[in-house]
Amino acid sequence: MIIGYARVSTKEQSLDMQLDALHKSGCERIFKEKVSGSKDDREQLHRVLETLRTGDKFVVYKLDRLARSTLKLLKVAEQLEQQGVELISIQDNIDTTTPMGKAMFRMLSVLAELERDMIRERTRSGLEAARARGRKGGRPKKNEKKVEQALKMYKTKQFTIAEITDATGVSSSTLYRSISSL
Repeated sequence: MIIGYARVSTKEQSLDMQLDALHKSGCERIFKEKVSGSKDDREQLHRVLETLRTGDKFVVYKLDRLARSTLKLLKVAEQLEQQGVELISIQDNIDTTTPMGKAMFRMLSVLAELERDMIRERTRSGLEAARARGRKGGRPKKNEKKVEQALKMYKTKQFTIAEITDATGVSSSTLYRSISSL
């Protein structure tokens, strides 16, 4: 079965262009969604991935309709490969049913892995350089005197939480934790 997935980011946007292309590519069933691609809880994407069976073709208009991050895209592609489902991206000219399409997609995967490794290495080097200069990472320690001042202000019932955090510099989460331990 050829199954399509169309997505736009906002309710005001139209799916028409994607739907026309998916119909033209032979999709027998199309899942539609109007939600941001950065959201992980996309109901229709979840449903289509559960619907796909071995031998199916999964068609999207463009890869960014499927996932915004390379990592997420690779996870979905790996899931499809494990299920025996072929991925076709109309605008990106990727068709994993062909040797060239499969190779192109794998090259993208290799580049994405390289990018992740380079980011990890730069982060590690940056942390080491900062430590060599005497800087320690992590969150700054809370100032107990300022927390005490914030609690005194809270107990007077004359100030809002926002006023207390502005005056003392104590975060609202630290203030709430301190209040709950009273």
